[in-house]
Amino acid sequence: MSDSSITSPAQLLWNERGQPLSNTYGDFYFSLHDGLAETRYVFIEGNHLPERFAALKSNTSQNLFTIAETGFGTGLNFLASWQLWREQPHGNNRLHFISVEKHPITLPDLIRALALWPELAPLATQLTQQYPAFVGRGIQRLHFSDNVSLTLIIDEATSGLQSLLWPSTDKVRDTATQASVDAWFLDGFSPNKNPDMWSDTLFNTIAALSGPTTTAATFSAASSVKRGLKAVGFNIVNLPGFKKKREMVSATMTTLTAANTPKPSMATGIYRQQATHSTNDLTALVIGAGLAGCHTARALADTGWQVTVIEQDAPASGGSGNPQGLLYARLSHRRETLPLFNLHTLMYAQRHYRQFWDNNPDAGSRCGLLQLANTAAQTTAQQQVVAALGHPNTLVQLTDADTASRISNAPLKKGGLYFPDCGWLDPRIVCKTLLDHPNINVRCGYSINELKQSQGRWYALSNHTDNVDKSVAHASIAIVACAERSAKLAQLTPLPLKPIRGQISTLAATGSSTKITTALCAQGYLAPAHKGEHSLGATFNLGERDLALNPQDHQSNLNHLSELGENLNEVFNNPKVADIAHGRAAFRCTTPDYLPIVGPVPDYQALKRDCAVLSRNAKAVIDTTPSYHSGLYVNCGHGSRGLAYTPLCAQLLSDIINRECAPLVAPLAQALHPARFALRDIIRGR
Repeated sequence: MSDSSITSPAQLLWNERGQPLSNTYGDFYFSLHDGLAETRYVFIEGNHLPERFAALKSNTSQNLFTIAETGFGTGLNFLASWQLWREQPHGNNRLHFISVEKHPITLPDLIRALALWPELAPLATQLTQQYPAFVGRGIQRLHFSDNVSLTLIIDEATSGLQSLLWPSTDKVRDTATQASVDAWFLDGFSPNKNPDMWSDTLFNTIAALSGPTTTAATFSAASSVKRGLKAVGFNIVNLPGFKKKREMVSATMTTLTAANTPKPSMATGIYRQQATHSTNDLTALVIGAGLAGCHTARALADTGWQVTVIEQDAPASGGSGNPQGLLYARLSHRRETLPLFNLHTLMYAQRHYRQFWDNNPDAGSRCGLLQLANTAAQTTAQQQVVAALGHPNTLVQLTDADTASRISNAPLKKGGLYFPDCGWLDPRIVCKTLLDHPNINVRCGYSINELKQSQGRWYALSNHTDNVDKSVAHASIAIVACAERSAKLAQLTPLPLKPIRGQISTLAATGSSTKITTALCAQGYLAPAHKGEHSLGATFNLGERDLALNPQDHQSNLNHLSELGENLNEVFNNPKVADIAHGRAAFRCTTPDYLPIVGPVPDYQALKRDCAVLSRNAKAVIDTTPSYHSGLYVNCGHGSRGLAYTPLCAQLLSDIINRECAPLVAPLAQALHPARFALRDIIRGR
């Protein structure tokens, strides 16, 4: 799961003034004279940020300014940039700060280091509250006040930045789909301390992520740094260095090249995660108002889009309509796509839902969650998960039966994994809160039979009134997020979506059950009491299409209760099916590989034609430009992990549509692509 040998936590030494020194590189994180003043002089002034921030138009449209950095360190550069940003009249504009860090410092060290700068305390508090647990290589996206976001990449500088690059087949720089950085802070440890970072490959990657007006600044005036920047198209200006340093470098991009962008070797690289619309008209249709649709609508609305959400029933009326859903994900020690995706979606969701837990007690509770082990094999697997994380952290802890019982205040005879920042949520309240935005208009009671594109706009057609298809709404782009119903639309019929019926049961709380403080899960789950009731579930009925409640599934859920803890039956006074107050059944939408389907919708007929050669040679190079339904996207297939998956998937889709840096490394984002199943079928001769 993690690469602790590659991206181990920073080992710090502290001088008599409380300033941190890297024990690995033998260098201080910032100037001993005044680290904040150095940041402002070298990076903020060196990139002309005060003037550039002030020049952004503060109007109803949104402008994005992106800064990228080669060494997060203590976060001082990020906080100084944020401080400047909030002092400017930024309006609806957004600041995105991207930073790579090979050796992230621990949270206690971060708090200690940032305490040196009292004037940054309000911002530092926001950062430390969201600072992620260290779990090895990967991307963490954090959101803050003032329309500021941070993408923290845990990796070596070069490979971390390369994870943001999408393959290009074009002979010129593909600025239409690749996010561009506006300003670079080249702030790793100095070339003589860490020469591996300042490589030609790093400078090539910087160029590939830059645009025609990109600037760069660095404290280092080493000849290797100047040569590297010049070689990839930057014009160099030597400036006086900070305090006793003789020189620093300020640079501006003058020549864009395409040679540094990686090329795909086969069709799976050609069908990449990319925006497929060309209009600047920021209007969008979202079909479906479950967790996927509502999160997608909110992510777009937060970036300035005017969104119309269309739902055939009411928001959260399908699989997102259970009163209590648990937030958790099954982890594995293996560095494979699904467990890595689970890990990163869980960490993002934990941060995302804090606003719901903190602001509305009825929305749920961050009560912690215990994933119990029922067999010796499960215990071993859980031990491997914790060992793979590399060191103690706040994400998950291994517990024995006594500790699990104490944490949950429940009579348990088995231990498991404890997730202190997980809990339960009411998806109905989550969806309602997400849709409460001035840029979102919700239209309920319309079953969309057809999506039709005409003159660059998408029209959602429904026969709501008189069996004649009429347009309900139209917009420049459309996102389909209506679970298994997505495949009923003509453009998405090839998607291998399958519904799985699930039934939950509701038990009345007892005097003893109200004392249970933690969510419990194994084969089934039990949520803590809320308003006098517990949710107990859930069944998996593949092939069953009847949503009427049945006693057999209630009994299955009671069996889950026994599995969670033999003594839990006594806590609920040995309940029978007749004691179940009520329940609910709905369909989950799943995919063959258990990963959701997120991204641009390909033209499947063209895909089969253009990629037919793959049935004879799976490694064949496809030179044809891939065909998409322009401006049509999909976000579905989240199965029983909607609470965990949909926040990050919605952010990913929003970033794709807005042509911004993705919140997942490219291979993970690519694994969700809507073309993947069709390509696999062609390769396998189906």
